[in-house]
Amino acid sequence: MSLDLSVEPRDGVAPAPLPRELHAHAPGTPDLIANDDEALQVARRLAAKFAPEAALRDRERRLPWAELDAFVASGLWGITVPREFGGAGVRNGTLAEVTAIIAAADGSLGQIPQNHFYALEVLRVGGSVEQQRFFYERVLAGERFGNALAEIGHKDFKRRTRLTRAAEGWHVDGRKFYCTGAPYAHWIPTLVVADDEGRDVTYLAFVPRDTPGVTVTDDWDGFGQRVTGSGSVQFEHVRVEPEWVVPFQVSFEHATTIGPVAQIMHAAIDLGQARGAFDSALQFVRERSRPWIDAKVERAADDPLTIAQFGDLAVRLRAAEALLRRAGRFVDAAQVKPTDRSVAEASVAVAEARALTTTVSLDAGSRLFELAGTAATLDGLGLDRFWRNARTHTLHDPVRWKYHAVGNFYLNDKLPPRHGAL
Repeated sequence: MSLDLSVEPRDGVAPAPLPRELHAHAPGTPDLIANDDEALQVARRLAAKFAPEAALRDRERRLPWAELDAFVASGLWGITVPREFGGAGVRNGTLAEVTAIIAAADGSLGQIPQNHFYALEVLRVGGSVEQQRFFYERVLAGERFGNALAEIGHKDFKRRTRLTRAAEGWHVDGRKFYCTGAPYAHWIPTLVVADDEGRDVTYLAFVPRDTPGVTVTDDWDGFGQRVTGSGSVQFEHVRVEPEWVVPFQVSFEHATTIGPVAQIMHAAIDLGQARGAFDSALQFVRERSRPWIDAKVERAADDPLTIAQFGDLAVRLRAAEALLRRAGRFVDAAQVKPTDRSVAEASVAVAEARALTTTVSLDAGSRLFELAGTAATLDGLGLDRFWRNARTHTLHDPVRWKYHAVGNFYLNDKLPPRHGAL
């Protein structure tokens, strides 16, 4: 996430670092997914298994180790590895739909691999062939990436997490927050600043999770997305090998699809949240809600005003899905032929989708209660998680700037800025 917030201990007690026995499990060899259709079929099967205990995991803040192991074993975490390196190389629309399917079942599980796929795109764009081959092989073998990108309030470059290159070795020092997926990771791609001939330049350093000096603390206590593992990571003189360090800043100095790929996954997470809330509202109104007295009907599902509200939500959900599919096609085209114009068009298309998925996910989570009634607020049902998850996740970057980028593009032919938040 991109907000500058300090870490507050829960109940006045500083959270403890995760013990070694909770570190990422040793991977088994995942299944190998062959194509887009298979990826979607596997995602639907997994979502059906993940959904039943999603509310319980959220309520108890139970980290989803078994579910993540099944997720990785399915082969879905390797679907963007290019075909020439043994992966499925799926389309971006497929990646988005897989993400939405999982997020509809469990919003946290839908978000956890977002930075994994982001790191794979950084590798595709800026990594050497040797780096790509090494890390793609690791992913296809079942290893997963977390992230340590966001600083805790440090806007001064000199105070940010740094990579020191010395004759005795390369080391990382610093502290990060919003490190989604880090507790579950085998590698933590970390945004670092290094001195290049007197100039500070950013890189992405892939740090093994169990390297001495790495401390992952599960201190994420947001009211939504509770089991994403979005806490903090401390690096104290952590050794990294030069071949684990990938150029990052240079990837934004020319037109690349790193930003649009990051954002289309965020849009997909929000779409999944909206679907989950919508489906839960449908089920509750059909099975449990009572009709309003003035409707003069026996079933809440026959209330004409309730029917109209569901119709409105359904139309906007279908529109969000269409915009997300359209955005995927723009990102695909920009990956094949990245130019200033093609990448800008991809960014704008994704921003259009993100604007609508943001609003519909929040609205669906809220209207669930308006349509289902007071009984839907019972704590044991956990239906509030849809709004809490949507509200938390949609704060990654402000939707108002999506509308600005879209409007400026069409009105003034102004290309949007190049960064991971657009």
